[in-house]
Amino acid sequence: MPTVLILGAGSDMAVAVARKFATEKYNIQLAGRNAGLMTALKNDLHLRYGVTTEALSFDALDFASHTAFYNSLPVKPDITICVFGYLGDQEKGQADWNEAARILHTNYTGAVSILNVVAEDYAAKRAGLIVGISSVAGERGRQSNYLYGSAKAGFTAYLSGLRNRLFHTGVHVLSVQPGFVATRMTENLNLPGILTAQPEQVANDIYKAVQKKKNTIYTKWFWRYIMLIIKSVPEFMFKKLKL
Repeated sequence: MPTVLILGAGSDMAVAVARKFATEKYNIQLAGRNAGLMTALKNDLHLRYGVTTEALSFDALDFASHTAFYNSLPVKPDITICVFGYLGDQEKGQADWNEAARILHTNYTGAVSILNVVAEDYAAKRAGLIVGISSVAGERGRQSNYLYGSAKAGFTAYLSGLRNRLFHTGVHVLSVQPGFVATRMTENLNLPGILTAQPEQVANDIYKAVQKKKNTIYTKWFWRYIMLIIKSVPEFMFKKLKL
């Protein structure tokens, strides 16, 4: 059975992704910092779906450990899904560099660091599939979350370039652009219900896109058109809006 490595396995979205792929009989490698949550999920997936599961220690911000982490995997994954992220506090980050750095490094630098390692292995083998979960927040900077948005913009561009590079080796890269998702990370936000996806919806969309080897997906699907409208607003008008 193929193996999926889920980076950032402690999040609600990662749990949903793990359950979806386990349902489809993929072996699951859970990587993250929350050992208790990962162990419970590992055991549940194994008992419920009969797949091989592993819980692995991984810190997105410990860049120096990423090569050793990947090289130590007992089985190299066929698919790597980068789920981790940190919304953070925009207002705090404007005055506190530690908060700003955590937002930027979690959402961009950490993801690039580990995926560079994965990409080298996949390119050498001329096989593999990488999924990066970015965000529609990266498509236009807004005053309410431009630190998070700028990091996701960089990650989206990175995934695009990586897809272009790895295409010639037979390796595929999928970019996932979620809109609002109801998770612990957004539980304090007043999200509009009709525009908000559940983690299970995102997981189902990712699985379908992996099977079809799509390049980019928006979830929910209509965010593609919402962002098209937002990006079309002229800057002289956009800068006056409170978004």
